[in-house]
Amino acid sequence: MTSLLASLGVRRGGVLMVHASLSGTGIAPASVRDALLESLGPTGTLIVPAFTPENSDSSRAYRNAVEGRSETEAAEYRRAMPPFDPGSTACPTMGALAECVRSTPGAVRSAHPQTSLAGLGPRARTLLRRHPLRSHLGRLSPMAGLYAADAQILLLRVGFEVCSAFHYAEYLMRPRPPKRTYRCVVRHKGNWVSYHDVALDDSDFGEIGSRLPGAFLRRGEWASKAVVLCGIRDAVAHAKGHMTRYRKALA
Repeated sequence: MTSLLASLGVRRGGVLMVHASLSGTGIAPASVRDALLESLGPTGTLIVPAFTPENSDSSRAYRNAVEGRSETEAAEYRRAMPPFDPGSTACPTMGALAECVRSTPGAVRSAHPQTSLAGLGPRARTLLRRHPLRSHLGRLSPMAGLYAADAQILLLRVGFEVCSAFHYAEYLMRPRPPKRTYRCVVRHKGNWVSYHDVALDDSDFGEIGSRLPGAFLRRGEWASKAVVLCGIRDAVAHAKGHMTRYRKALA
């Protein structure tokens, strides 16, 4: 894998945001983590999404969990939901690599109870130190820090449908996108908090990614599936322009 990453242009000493699926490969996530860190070198920083959408009573993950339960059973499930703890809450929907990075000794994780990021490397603590509740992936979140750091994005056997940097573009759109109420559990069971933030929408991310100019992308293959590398600034600029035109036309 290290030779592939080098050929794609992963920068030694850089910041790399990785979305990955290792399903069906039989390859241990720790081996992939180590290859990524080796490619980045001792001064590079690896970042992964450590999202916990199940910490909600309005997300798809929550609706799937209570589907088929009675009203009483759903209420009991909601009361028993554990609060988010940056140090111990798993991120099962983000894949084996993300969970591996999150749980590696010395890893740093941002504090958002629904859209945290986790990282390893000398810049991880600085990049992830600030993540207020009201900014999932916006100007006050670590995603803005990744943008400022000119991070690279690696899609390892996944498509642009999961490219969370595109969410940052939603915060840059004009006119501003609508907001919605989010709810999650923090500190202890039963302690539900509500906040307002942009109504995040990933339904067109695949299309947006398919329209990215080829000059922005470096492509390869690993474990029989596609691998794509791009710069976060190119991806966000493209997504912002596309969303502004496309979503406005649909409104």
